[in-house]
Amino acid sequence: MDIESGAGRLYSSPNPTNKRREKEKQTTNGFSADTDLSNMAIESRTQNPSSQDQKSWKAILTLAFQSLGVVYGDLATSPLYVYKNTFAEDIQHSETNEEIFGVLSFIFWTLTLIPLLKYVFIVLRADDNGEGGTFALYSLLCRHARVGLLPSCQLADEEIRAYKKSDDVAPRGGMGVAVQRILERKQVLQRVLLVLALVGTCMVIGDGILTPAISVFSAVSGLEFYVSKEQHKYVEVPVACIILIILFALQHYGTHRVGFLFAPVVLMWLLCISLIGVYNIVHWNPRVYEALSPNYMYKFLRKTQRGGWMSLGGILLCITGSEAMFADLGHFSQRSIQIAFTLVVYPSLILAYMGQAAYLSKHHIMENDYRIGFYVSVPEKVRWPVFIIAILAAVVGSQAIITGTFSIIKQCTAMGCFPRVKIIHTSDKVHGQIYIPEINWILMVLCLAVTIGFRDTKRLGNASGLAVITVMLVTTCLMSLVIVLVWHKSIFLAIFFILFFGTIEALYFSASLIKFLEGAWVPIALSLFFMGIMYVWHYGTIKKYEFDVQNKVSINWLLKLSPNLGIVRVRGIGLIHTDLVSGIPAIFSHFVTNLPAFHQVLVFLCVKSVPVPYVGSDERFLVGRIGPKEYRMYRCIVRYGYRDFPKDDLEFEKDLTCSIAEFIRSDTCRAPIGPSTPDLLKEEEEKLSVVGSGYRFQEADENDRNTPGCSKKKKEKKKVRFLVPESEKMDVSVREEMRELMEAREAGMAFILGNCYVKAKSGSGLFRRFVINFVYEFLRKNSRGPTYAVSIPHASTLEVGMVYHV
Repeated sequence: MDIESGAGRLYSSPNPTNKRREKEKQTTNGFSADTDLSNMAIESRTQNPSSQDQKSWKAILTLAFQSLGVVYGDLATSPLYVYKNTFAEDIQHSETNEEIFGVLSFIFWTLTLIPLLKYVFIVLRADDNGEGGTFALYSLLCRHARVGLLPSCQLADEEIRAYKKSDDVAPRGGMGVAVQRILERKQVLQRVLLVLALVGTCMVIGDGILTPAISVFSAVSGLEFYVSKEQHKYVEVPVACIILIILFALQHYGTHRVGFLFAPVVLMWLLCISLIGVYNIVHWNPRVYEALSPNYMYKFLRKTQRGGWMSLGGILLCITGSEAMFADLGHFSQRSIQIAFTLVVYPSLILAYMGQAAYLSKHHIMENDYRIGFYVSVPEKVRWPVFIIAILAAVVGSQAIITGTFSIIKQCTAMGCFPRVKIIHTSDKVHGQIYIPEINWILMVLCLAVTIGFRDTKRLGNASGLAVITVMLVTTCLMSLVIVLVWHKSIFLAIFFILFFGTIEALYFSASLIKFLEGAWVPIALSLFFMGIMYVWHYGTIKKYEFDVQNKVSINWLLKLSPNLGIVRVRGIGLIHTDLVSGIPAIFSHFVTNLPAFHQVLVFLCVKSVPVPYVGSDERFLVGRIGPKEYRMYRCIVRYGYRDFPKDDLEFEKDLTCSIAEFIRSDTCRAPIGPSTPDLLKEEEEKLSVVGSGYRFQEADENDRNTPGCSKKKKEKKKVRFLVPESEKMDVSVREEMRELMEAREAGMAFILGNCYVKAKSGSGLFRRFVINFVYEFLRKNSRGPTYAVSIPHASTLEVGMVYHV
């Protein structure tokens, strides 16, 4: 299949090895509630219901159980602080019980409409090949409406299997097409869409700072029953800080060792609060169910008026963590998350809130002047066990949001919206468990800062509530576009969706925003800080790519290179890292001009991300030829999804070499007849072909011989030799080219990396010079290099400096 593109004549070559996927399929002893269970989720979605119905349901129920620890830890611990924040200042608990019953009615309908109706039954369907979250929605829109602002996009990327769903059918007309055309033509709207996605992402990061603080602080507040009021303020904050420091300090160990405890802890907590709720309902006020009527919401607002509206910022906290159902969709399946919420989480939370309301309806004056909170309604005999379980549940909920923050930072990095950071895989067997040291310590410092600075759940709740409702508003806006552009439904359905849910969320958003000076400024400040970093990095990356495109070298310059000009070819493979998907980067001409020598085999390597969650191993490599065949120059484009994890350097080198070999074998039947002229080479570069064969090298392993003086404890170095099968029927020139490739591979690889200094060109404004020369340059200097080049020995790396004037 030939497709017009400026990317050169490239071939999609199957990946010869796939050890990471094999590791994911390995079974482990027991199971972890915080592990990436994508394989089981995919299996449960793809099995034939008629033949393996029982096995499928067993997998779904297992996923539903494990989702309790990963998805619902934050949502399950919300009863610790909802009533306490709601009655903090704005309203008072009176003898008529209109306030407490009105709050209960608001909580019931908020839990029913937002998490249950919106997320469980609607938003979960908007998955991106099984993945969820803000970037999944943005990725869907980028593919279906071509509104993405990411550089290095190619038409060949649209041929990836995961690029479009199998059930997508393009609309033939109507308002959906008009909306799509408007978005594709107006770059301003595309930037607004990107900023909207970044706002939602930054608020999730802010929630990763605020959720551990409010969850742990609220759980520790139970100490007020065991210490005097004077001592309480000196004990609560230090204990909460110690727990938070331990939590963040243990992140580098990963959760695969203790993750199997997460689901039982959350399940125990849910059973605990539901049983306490049933006890309070039966013992104190069996008629509390009447408060579920919407009429009590009207009575509540009529009596409290402005104070009732402002108290919605506390009621909002009952749905904190609802976004995790969609964000963690890739770890589980839709049905498992739906079952866990509707059958376990939702009824447990409703019983817990009803039980607290039943108790408070009979206790209007708290003994010892204690404030309204969760522990007040807990029977005294079980208060200590509940206190311990609450701390464990708060830690689990905090762990889930911290892990989610690592994942979303990784996605932002893959999409070119965040500087490259060090990503450590904490488990060799479980895919998706990562740890980012820099982000972890930043989160810890900020989390401790808000805990010590606020020292109460009221202001922490105001901050957390604004972050949560902002993410939900962003999801509602993006979902309305998905309904039209991806699902191809009526635009009136999208308008109804955004009006119905948007009105409810806007009401809560206004109630949270009005408390700007009482803590709500924190998520705004954090989001502005992170969004500034993201937007500057994205802007600088695009400008740098545009400079590369404008200054790339023509094919005529390459044809003039010859031994007569003093160009020397040395043994080995030279990998030149570039962001270009077509043409020769200016950094190569800069390198040859100053050092007229390059390797026997030269590969222009471009590692890029595409707007899909995963790229199949057989679609990862695009390989092509640059210049005449005898030049032994190739282009290799390596494509990763935003949830893919690059391999280690040794496996990457092996896959790269095998992919080039597969291209050489496949290229023989497509080679042009006649001499290679500049016009012919330029015409060949405008074609894109796909190779679908499964050719593989044979491998021969040679271990270094043991010498008498060597230590036995030292691990023997393993040498891999690639052999061309003698039985393989090949052209003489093809076999010779493969022989040179293998000799170059055995001689070693050298990585030529560009160390580009980006400067604003003369005539730029003051703000542009500040952004480019200082902010972007600071981020570039302190960011990591390409992922595959992290573990490359310094002796094999050559950096070429060049100044980019953008």
